Amino acid sequence: MTDQAPIVYVVDDDLSVRGALCSLIRSVGLRVEVFASAQEFLHHARHDAPACLVLDVRMPGLSGLDLQRELSKAGDAIPIIFITGHGDIAMSVGAMKAGAIEFLPKPFRDQDLLDAIAHAHARDATALHRRAELTAIRRRYDTLTEREREVIVLTVRGMLNKQIAAELGISEQTIKVHRHHIMQKMAAASLPALVRMVEKLNPTDLSGGAGPA
Repeated sequence: MTDQAPIVYVVDDDLSVRGALCSLIRSVGLRVEVFASAQEFLHHARHDAPACLVLDVRMPGLSGLDLQRELSKAGDAIPIIFITGHGDIAMSVGAMKAGAIEFLPKPFRDQDLLDAIAHAHARDATALHRRAELTAIRRRYDTLTEREREVIVLTVRGMLNKQIAAELGISEQTIKVHRHHIMQKMAAASLPALVRMVEKLNPTDLSGGAGPA
């Protein structure tokens, strides 16, 4: 199994539950790592692979819901599947509103958990792909000069070369040269492709520091 293979993290303070979940998850060929507490999980280095978190609600110290909040504050969107023997409707609703994939009361069917894990991995794989794509776009955007960034912003607004030239006070031919360089640096096969790339960047990306002019 490679480091990119999907992984399941299990956090439960009950040793027997951790063992049973580990055996179940491994029985379908998935990687699994287990933790006895939320604190232990928070201090663990994570793999760069599609992942999900199978999390007990009630634990000593940080509860499962506390861990969910801590991960949310840190911007960590790992899909969470809650399991509990003590949950109630209010707890379930709160966890789901906060982004949990599933909330399974014990005892639950093995297949229900495996189905939730498959759904969580599919969602996280999509999120990983989007993050990797955005990182690549940002890296290419960072190679643009300050002038090229000015041109690209006006280009995606739909302005023509002559309009951009007038806006920036330079010649239309110079704008054509800049646009050619932009298309090369951004690896954009067409203007619509370039527009789609730039739309994925946020205003902070577009106003960041530029390379040499």
